Amino acid sequence: MKRSGAGIGNQESDMYKKNYIESLRNELVEAVQKNLSPVAIKYHYSDVPLEVSVKWRPIVLVIGNYSSGKSTLINELLGSEIQATGQAPTDDSFTVITNADSDGNKSTVKLVDERDGKVLLHDEQYPFSILKKHGDRFAAHFRLKRVNSPMLDQLAIIDTPGMLDSVSENDRGYDFQQVIGDLAQIADLTLVLFDPHKAGTIRETYESLRKTLPASTFEDRVVFVLNRIDECANLNDLLRVYGTLCWNLSQMTGRKDIPMIKLTYSENVPATNQRLKNKEDFLPLLKNQRDELRQRVLDAPRYRLDHLTSYIEVHGVRLAHYLEAIHLYARKRFLYKLKYVVNSVAISILLAGASWLFIVSSAYFGALDEVTAIGASAGIGLCGFVAAIVLMRVQFLPMFHHSTLKQIDQITECPTQARKDSWNAVKTKVYDFLDYNKGVFPRSGIRSDWKNVLRLYEKASSEARKALAEIG
Repeated sequence: MKRSGAGIGNQESDMYKKNYIESLRNELVEAVQKNLSPVAIKYHYSDVPLEVSVKWRPIVLVIGNYSSGKSTLINELLGSEIQATGQAPTDDSFTVITNADSDGNKSTVKLVDERDGKVLLHDEQYPFSILKKHGDRFAAHFRLKRVNSPMLDQLAIIDTPGMLDSVSENDRGYDFQQVIGDLAQIADLTLVLFDPHKAGTIRETYESLRKTLPASTFEDRVVFVLNRIDECANLNDLLRVYGTLCWNLSQMTGRKDIPMIKLTYSENVPATNQRLKNKEDFLPLLKNQRDELRQRVLDAPRYRLDHLTSYIEVHGVRLAHYLEAIHLYARKRFLYKLKYVVNSVAISILLAGASWLFIVSSAYFGALDEVTAIGASAGIGLCGFVAAIVLMRVQFLPMFHHSTLKQIDQITECPTQARKDSWNAVKTKVYDFLDYNKGVFPRSGIRSDWKNVLRLYEKASSEARKALAEIG
């Protein structure tokens, strides 16, 4: 992939770069579609094509405690009151907010139309088919808003229900953490919002930061935001809240190096307008934080190529490890059967020989001619072999299968942390595949598919990294 066009004007250069990035993005999506998805679906690594998660526009996911100001922040980014706001939980839906695909005047930001979850989950232009597994209760709390806003020209925002303390899957009717994990997996940026009154003490927030997000996305795609700081009485109050949040985050994430926490507020809230009049006002000093957060959101499209490349690398490694484990299980099962059959043949031959000696030395069977004696002995040996094979299929192979599943960590070697990480990511998938098939599946083609995935993802990753380096 080579760049050209030195000496052209800045506008033409920007247009060229934009087209080049779009072309590269399409190439990477096509590489996933052609080389990874067919194998992933064939071996049940994924229920949907892998490209579904990356073929749409960049996504910014906004999560946080209830009343942390998620909707207010989104409204300020969009430039209009699109999402309902309030101190109490005001919306229990996951809302995808995207552009209205209109060339009309965008000076007035407004809601153009809404679509319900059923339509959104089944429309192939959107990457949300992976969420269909969460059922009708989730679909009833999922919707799309199309908004006429310049902010949404190159990205989409997903607003989420506020996280609560005492709520379970039965209360919501779907697995909230799984939905958050699925959305974080396809998002290019995840904003985690807190407010001064609940600086990270909500149970669902703890679950998300401790387990869900680490398993679904990368640390550099998660931004912590302390919102509504205008409600702090003074700078000392803000510092106490900030210190409390840092301590809580260290407990929730298990990390000692807490990343930068962005501080923000809305200038459109009456409390803020009053705060700006106070002589001890500290908010103007933090305006750069608001600007940096907004820029981080706007930069989401810039990171999409890097995220797409990482997506190929991660799923290439994991899919290859998945196929390796299945191949090694099949090979181990084959060698077990081969050893059993060889031993059964040997035992059957010994049984036939012993039967022949018994027949020829027995006074009762001594009258039998030699051919009949040999035939009877061979028949006894054959019956023994058939009985051994039946016993293998009915008892010993199932025992082998269950024993292997109990020690599934021994299927592949994981000498490095990278191997351990990829194995931990696919171990459950491998277990489910082997358990569902009872260990019985065609061996042919697995090894070649495994090697092809390794070769193709390494090639695509290398070319994409070189192209990203050229873009700068």
